[in-house]
Amino acid sequence: MKKLGLLLIACFSFTLVSVAQNNIVKSLERNVPGQGKVSIHQDARIEALIGSEYIPTGSEDQKVIKSSGYRVQVYAGNNTRQAKNEAYSVASDIKERFPDLPVYTSFNPPRWLCRAGDFRSIEEADAMMRQLRATGVFKEVSIVKDQINIPL
Repeated sequence: MKKLGLLLIACFSFTLVSVAQNNIVKSLERNVPGQGKVSIHQDARIEALIGSEYIPTGSEDQKVIKSSGYRVQVYAGNNTRQAKNEAYSVASDIKERFPDLPVYTSFNPPRWLCRAGDFRSIEEADAMMRQLRATGVFKEVSIVKDQINIPL
């Protein structure tokens, strides 16, 4: 019974904290008659980081935040022209089958790599890895920890 009570209190506290974080900027920017008005001028990326809803406008569509996350490695070759061509070939094949999935081909000495996706959790990366394997085309599929791009 005590454990159930503690669990309910913890869940309620977590809910209050998450609601407070989502509205902290808006709650500070209020106009109280007789007390003045608080205006907060900040970069939109800060709001995105604290969980507020942020809708990008036209020129900001290409801006990203770098973060630690996961990608699915689809190809790893050696330091040859053939490996480079294969890495780009795998990348174009992924883009053909999964048009919304970002694909990154790079040379990380001494090998050419082709990685796909920007996943915040290993579960998301695992789901995509399974989809890539299910095609039967990509055989060297694995999940790697990498720096990812989170679009604003």
